[in-house]
Amino acid sequence: MVQEKNDGINKDMVLPPIQQKRPALSWELKIKKKLTVPTCLGKFRPFVGQCCHQCTPDSLRKKLGQNSSLGFNNLLSVNETHTRYRGWLVRRVCCMLFVSGCKAYASPVSNRLERVCQSNRVKEALTAQHKAPEGGDCRGQINSLSPFLPLINTCIIPGLLRFVGWVMLKMGASMFDSIQVNLNHLPALHTASQEGSLLVYVYIRQSIMDCVLIPLVLFCRSLRVPYTICPFQIYSHSLRSILQRIGVVLLPLTEKDAEMDSLYLPVMTSVGLSFVLQWLWSLLWRRPGGSVRIHIAQPFSLKEMCESGRCRVDEWLPLQDLLLPVILHNRAESVFGQRRMSWLLPSSHYASELKELATERDLSIAITLHLIFSVTSSMAVMCTSLVSSLLLYRHRKGVSTSLLCHDVAWLTDEVLFRNRDVGFGGSLVEVVHYSLSQLAPHLIMAAAPSRKDPFIIPRPSLAATLHLTLQAQIVTHAFISEAVGACAVSAMLCEVANSGIGSRVRTSDVNGEEVTSDMEFDVVLCQSELTEKALQLCHLLPPGFMTPCQSSQSFALDAIDCLVRCGILIMEEIPRDVPICDFWKREETLTWTTSDDPYQSDSDREDEELRSYKISQPNQCPEMLFFLCSMLAGHLRALCWTTTGLDHLHTPLPEAEFVAQIHSHLCDTAHKKKRHYESCSEEAAYTAVRTLIDLGVLSEECQKEGVFLGVTPLFQLSENRQKLHRFISQYLYN
Repeated sequence: MVQEKNDGINKDMVLPPIQQKRPALSWELKIKKKLTVPTCLGKFRPFVGQCCHQCTPDSLRKKLGQNSSLGFNNLLSVNETHTRYRGWLVRRVCCMLFVSGCKAYASPVSNRLERVCQSNRVKEALTAQHKAPEGGDCRGQINSLSPFLPLINTCIIPGLLRFVGWVMLKMGASMFDSIQVNLNHLPALHTASQEGSLLVYVYIRQSIMDCVLIPLVLFCRSLRVPYTICPFQIYSHSLRSILQRIGVVLLPLTEKDAEMDSLYLPVMTSVGLSFVLQWLWSLLWRRPGGSVRIHIAQPFSLKEMCESGRCRVDEWLPLQDLLLPVILHNRAESVFGQRRMSWLLPSSHYASELKELATERDLSIAITLHLIFSVTSSMAVMCTSLVSSLLLYRHRKGVSTSLLCHDVAWLTDEVLFRNRDVGFGGSLVEVVHYSLSQLAPHLIMAAAPSRKDPFIIPRPSLAATLHLTLQAQIVTHAFISEAVGACAVSAMLCEVANSGIGSRVRTSDVNGEEVTSDMEFDVVLCQSELTEKALQLCHLLPPGFMTPCQSSQSFALDAIDCLVRCGILIMEEIPRDVPICDFWKREETLTWTTSDDPYQSDSDREDEELRSYKISQPNQCPEMLFFLCSMLAGHLRALCWTTTGLDHLHTPLPEAEFVAQIHSHLCDTAHKKKRHYESCSEEAAYTAVRTLIDLGVLSEECQKEGVFLGVTPLFQLSENRQKLHRFISQYLYN
């Protein structure tokens, strides 16, 4: 489930008064082209958020027959047509009548405490803490569980839920212009709910209103409201009593203490809070106002994913096994396999587990990665994301508004071409004007008196760059395959440049022709080498960019194919004495061979021949290549700076202090260079540290005071750190 702020203009939505009465722009007259989202996109949206075809094919088939033309519904627009009654009095109390007609599912406490006490996991945890006698005295267990009684006694009372729903609708009308719900995704959710299975709602956290808006949407659509964890400390006893009776779980412990308490996880599991709303991605909170859009991805069966065996985790390998031979020993070919990311689960979940449970842990991580990827793919791309991406990755030194409008139109077409939904529509002038007004605190706008076309530059500050980077993340997810392929091409071009060969020299011919133009990129790139570069980069990507069921080799091949489809690479035609299509004149084509493979065919011989690519020569190709490379530059640069920052650390250090010092180093480096602030966020520092741990650069040592991080003996040698730095920096275009 994805809840997002709609910062654009949609034809199906009524513009707020501020947007309808805005003053005309002085540069509006110079823009002739209009960006209008096609009419079919008003209701027929791209189907996003479908479940995995490989891991859950049975759940995917259930989407057949869904109506894809239902459009959007404004949750706050309640009138008499939503009730069974008509008349002038109904129009004044229609909201109350609508809420009373919504179906509310009761969830009483009943004998929940006894069922919790009978849970095997709770008994084992109590026995391990010596809080329960071996005979299993239920009264002694209840006394031990007394701190968890507020959690266990949480229930849902339909009458109170309807009243709170009515209050939330009234409050929502004063805070937002509209709350748009994509109706095309609801039939599948209703079907899954009617089957009687427990539903897990996973959503991207975007604001403190998430835990209010999403249950409100489910209630208004007559879906079962799940239990919701309140992320805040509530001290009012009356308010706590009300919240606990509408399914809001108020944790008795702080988050840190709850993770350390061994009883916390068993109690949460036995209560049945598996379907609690979780937070998997943290985005920027903005003040209330504007429109909110909520997309609900297609539900899938968790049982099918776990028991079918289609989600393979047996090929997962440590990152150091995948990349260290290439980094340190310059081995040509990579090891095939997936990167294992055990750190995605809290340490208490896997630190004390036995080795035979590693597969179960990897499967849990695979499901988590699936959810992160699914909810990110379900997000509609907003106009502020497009503008932020263009200003950061294509026009870092500034751009005129007319050229920016042209690029917004181009990038919108590219996003729609990749079957990603957009959250805006209307004329090009309105879309760009609204985006710039939202991003104004983070931009510098200047206009000379002689020209009416303002010039826009992203503000060169840490806060502004981080804000634009967060906005542009969704665009990076949409273009991740092309970005990986572009970085692989950039790495091979760096090898050609470092070899001293000119920019138009064919690498397959030593006697190539040298020219003076540096922008023609007349270089022949071998497919196998290009795929190897892309494969090695795949292992360095942060979690959530790839589905765990897709092999890295397949992703790398797709990355190269994407560059061919978008026109950056073209297939090199190798001159032959005999055309490849002339089957009869090819040597040894009719030779009978013996093989143990019953599926081998003569057509497979064509795949064995090496393919080569050339960079296409259109004027926009270099700009497009650098635009894609810039999308991953922030993450890769943070890895490079973290590697160089190891020289200034006195290890071992506690993990929190280690990450804090790395973050400080990243910020100092960015301030010193006065650029690249997107590489010094806290998230970038944490991800870089975890990547170096997986690479074997850093080691974890558990002590009484906590986990300490230190540099491994292998990378205490400056020579090995330099090799690692060169390996990562090859993907940074210059």
